[in-house]
Amino acid sequence: METGAGALGLHGGAGFFLSDLRERGFLVFEGFLSAAELVAAQEALWQHYPRPEEHFADPAAHAWLSTSQWAGLIRAPWRSCNLNRLMFHPDLLDLVERFLGSADLRFYDAELWGKYAGAVDYEQQHHRDFANHTLVVPKRSDPATQLQNWIRLSDVGPDDGPTKVVLLSVAESVPYWPDTLDGSANEYVTSYLPPGAFADQEVPVTGPAGTLFSFRTDIVHRGSRMTAERSARFALLAHYDVWGPRWTGRVGWARDSNTAEWGDLIERATPRERSVFGFPAPGDPYWDEQTLADTQARYAKADLTPYRSGLSTGIDFG
Repeated sequence: METGAGALGLHGGAGFFLSDLRERGFLVFEGFLSAAELVAAQEALWQHYPRPEEHFADPAAHAWLSTSQWAGLIRAPWRSCNLNRLMFHPDLLDLVERFLGSADLRFYDAELWGKYAGAVDYEQQHHRDFANHTLVVPKRSDPATQLQNWIRLSDVGPDDGPTKVVLLSVAESVPYWPDTLDGSANEYVTSYLPPGAFADQEVPVTGPAGTLFSFRTDIVHRGSRMTAERSARFALLAHYDVWGPRWTGRVGWARDSNTAEWGDLIERATPRERSVFGFPAPGDPYWDEQTLADTQARYAKADLTPYRSGLSTGIDFG
């Protein structure tokens, strides 16, 4: 059966979608899933979440969803192949391959995310996601090396807590660190932009179930409050980058790299010790004036002098 993306010409219209990603930093593609794919995935959700009518009939019976705004995140793999196979949907792989410029893709994370109005306040400050997707910072002089993809499994309107994004061109002057604009990511960053800094420029990502929302890890965005009564929203998150020479392991260190403990470890470690976690070594082409300055901002007490040896030429965004 032809998928929704194939039916709407993702392969033939790849240039349009890649242009959105490269110029705006994100894309929104309605009708990515076929009707059959969407129905099967939606039905499979209830193996992990209460149906909305069940939740709203007795929220206390599902108190686990009220412990934090992240409570509804469930890491893959899941109990249904109808959900699992969406993580590597052929049209998704095609888009990611074209954007990242390599067929040697690494699938590095996937989660389901369920949210229910009133369970918790889902409002967020503007932030970037790269902080727990990489140990260092994005390199501005290179094309993006990671792509996040959210497949919406429910309709999302203006009152359903849509993600709000800021165009890449609007926020490109904002420093990479702190990754959140209110300093709340961890204990050792400070505020430098007030809440609501992009209130007049952010774009709400709305659309029907089956929509694909793809975005770079350095896009400024935020989650918003669910204001519609008895609203529930669900998404499947699938994130990709390109395999490098470090192809084995059981732990993705970037997942916990926002913690104070991680910061202390990296700041005290030697270059050799950092390298065993995947941190770029001195002399790696990754290093230039921009990445050095931003990584120093991220790990303020770290001695990064060794990384200046043989520093590659690049643009100074410091």
